[in-house]
Amino acid sequence: MRRDRGLALLLAATVSPLLLVVGCSAPATRPATTATTAASASPATTATATAAPPPAVRVAGTLTEDLKSPWGLAELPDGDLLVSSRDARTVTRIAVRDGHHTSLGVVPGVTPGGEGGLLGLAYRDGTLYAYLTSATDNRIVRMRYDGAAGDRLGAPEPVLTGIPKGFIHNGGRIAFGPDGMLYAGTGESGQRGLAQDKGSLGGKILRMTPDGRPAPGNPFPGSVVYSYGHRNVEGLAWDAAGRLWAAEFGQDTWDELNLVRPGRNYGWPLAEGRAGRPGLTDPVAQWHPSEASPSGIAYARGSIWMAALRGQRLWRVPLAGTELSGRPRAFFTREYGRLRTVLATAGGRGLWLTTSNTDTRGTPRPGDDRILRLEFTP
Repeated sequence: MRRDRGLALLLAATVSPLLLVVGCSAPATRPATTATTAASASPATTATATAAPPPAVRVAGTLTEDLKSPWGLAELPDGDLLVSSRDARTVTRIAVRDGHHTSLGVVPGVTPGGEGGLLGLAYRDGTLYAYLTSATDNRIVRMRYDGAAGDRLGAPEPVLTGIPKGFIHNGGRIAFGPDGMLYAGTGESGQRGLAQDKGSLGGKILRMTPDGRPAPGNPFPGSVVYSYGHRNVEGLAWDAAGRLWAAEFGQDTWDELNLVRPGRNYGWPLAEGRAGRPGLTDPVAQWHPSEASPSGIAYARGSIWMAALRGQRLWRVPLAGTELSGRPRAFFTREYGRLRTVLATAGGRGLWLTTSNTDTRGTPRPGDDRILRLEFTP
């Protein structure tokens, strides 16, 4: 079984691998907090003296509490949020005005188990897309939802089926890219060889039209496969230049943040972390498992923000183009437990961050699980 993992950073070939990171509900009233930990490894690329420093982040409040196994998070055009429950198989609308819950119903055909269930969400043009585990596979479905507060979800319609399922490594993150195509991060379901098999949908990043067909320009003709050699991808985000980044669980040594390019092989199970091998693409940053086990990521204010499960912290990874511009920094270390999903708010003014302590691997606290409202600070 996949063990959650933590985090140390190898940011350049000259950095020693032994350098570790140190470091319907009403809204809650928990006081705002700030980060206290930072990476001790040196960056591969240092920021120039004139560059603006990367922002810090603080918890401005708790939007809502008492969520059960929250996983996917999607923002509606009016700013309200949709959140999926992995194990309860439900989608709930959260009003950003006051944190009020409105149940949109149970999604039929979901078979929870292990790391599978109702996972990632993406919303577009009156339709909610969901990545879910069925009795036979992982799949992507879509359901009509016009956004009315009291409305219910329509019946699920399959978009893409046949993604391998397992007790572990189901992937599950979906998102629409700036090109209008739908992307999905999948896992190899514990069958390592699937990651290198370009004929399998397991251990891949997939790119498809909203109807589930191979997207124009994909690297392998007639295939939705966009990149391969992944172990378990649960984080997808695009930077300001439209470049795709992905967070990935390693095994015992390195978790990864990858810059994803079409047709590239990201190494698993031939390599874990930086390998320097011809034909394999190395991660831009990597962490030892006890400090990370990354799930969702978001891009805002020049940085990737990465939620860590076993690491129980939020990582800021500052970027300069395709490289790091400084040391990653950890926020909220062990303050809120396991962190699952991070989402930039409309206009990039802040972040939404979900905890994941009711997923059978955490230690729930009163009020878990919750959605935290984060704001940037100078």
